[in-house]
Amino acid sequence: MSYRSRKNGENVLPFPGRRALAAAPESLLPPLLPVLIVLHQESSTPGRVGNALRALGHTLDIRRPRFGDPLPETLDLHAGAVIFGGPMSANDGDEYVRREIDWIEIALREQRPFLGVCLGAQMLAKQLGAPVAPHPQGRTQIGYYPIRPTQAGHAVCPNWPDQVYHWHREGFELPAGAELLAEGDDFPVQAFQSGHAFGFQFHPDVTYAMMHRWTTRCETMDLPGARAPHSHFADRAVHDVAERAWLQQFISGWLKRMPMSIMSEAAE
Repeated sequence: MSYRSRKNGENVLPFPGRRALAAAPESLLPPLLPVLIVLHQESSTPGRVGNALRALGHTLDIRRPRFGDPLPETLDLHAGAVIFGGPMSANDGDEYVRREIDWIEIALREQRPFLGVCLGAQMLAKQLGAPVAPHPQGRTQIGYYPIRPTQAGHAVCPNWPDQVYHWHREGFELPAGAELLAEGDDFPVQAFQSGHAFGFQFHPDVTYAMMHRWTTRCETMDLPGARAPHSHFADRAVHDVAERAWLQQFISGWLKRMPMSIMSEAAE
């Protein structure tokens, strides 16, 4: 932000006898904390969520516990944490799956901004005691599907998109004490909040390049409820602008959430 102003293209001089305010040089501003990113495949990226975080000035601390990366014992050195999706299930018995679910307790206890996307949301729901399971009729959501934000969802972030991108075969119930932010049809719980933690069943992180990879390499396109590959791109042309704008607005507000103890210390 600059404290110089212009009027009709000319610089406006400061009032006589008053010192002009100057913005602090960027080099003197404290660096923003990195955001912890948890991915589940060697080729996975944080996609559009990562782009939004970088645009806000945050670096990304990318970890892949599936391949041996440790998770921090505290989030004191991170601005928040995001666990992304993957082809595995939150019900799998793999050690790294159980470890990630258990680790979420740290983010909840420390009241730090946490976001779970698809599998990450299912892990959050499981940590909070809610069951995760396939659709009773075996239906999936692969492609764009409508969601309906609740009043609480509008309070958290306005301007929700009418349809969002999905890629999942399992869903979850609303955890006890959590607030429903958006609902759907085949999978009723689409977004929820528990304190500073949020879970999205859908994929606002998917870029155009990611959509190409997923629709080309995956073998789940013929499952019940899945959209044909060509419809993914046709629907993206209609719904992506709103989803991208909403995500950027959400991420900005999400990172501003801090535990009360830290807010009190900052006020002193």
